[in-house]
Amino acid sequence: MEARETRHGIVAVVGDGNAKPGTPKYTLAEDIGEELVSAGFRVLTGGLGGVMEAASKGAKRSGRYITGDVVALVPALDRDSANQHADIVLPTGMGHMRNCLVAYADALIAVGGGAGTLSEIAQAWLANRLVVAMRIDGWSGKLSDRPLDDRVRFTNLREDMVFGANQPREAALLVRELLPRYRAGNELAAEDLRPLRRRTNISQDLR
Repeated sequence: MEARETRHGIVAVVGDGNAKPGTPKYTLAEDIGEELVSAGFRVLTGGLGGVMEAASKGAKRSGRYITGDVVALVPALDRDSANQHADIVLPTGMGHMRNCLVAYADALIAVGGGAGTLSEIAQAWLANRLVVAMRIDGWSGKLSDRPLDDRVRFTNLREDMVFGANQPREAALLVRELLPRYRAGNELAAEDLRPLRRRTNISQDLR
């Protein structure tokens, strides 16, 4: 239990892969990366350009940054395809399917984005992850402040949705405040499945 409480959470930052330095989305992602590391999290991205590069770059501006805080899951098998700000590069060779891996971070923050970002938000939702979406044009703005669908993901949470945010610090604070509740919800869900797994094992033993 102690190790779980002290480990660094990993937050994925996803969004427009074509955002250019100096544009609102690039600057927003830079500030999100910095705020996340300052709040004690590690930053995970898809490792390429745009929002992914910006969040990685911003993470290194934090006074709390240490080597290893910036992780990249690149779609190709070429480690050199990652942006220069990544500390740890994991070449997946999975193409767009690597979005599923990105979505399995502890939480996900979306900044704008097109079809790839939409897939990451959907996968994170299906994986019972905390999702924060910046209120900006693109899929993050379209999906913010509402549930992605009508499924009940947790019984211990009164409010479960894609949480909207306007500012980088607001997004980081949402993750810091809500992530423990989502972790607890996932642990409760795992507890609920244990009797079913035991019954399944017993049935298999009786065959």
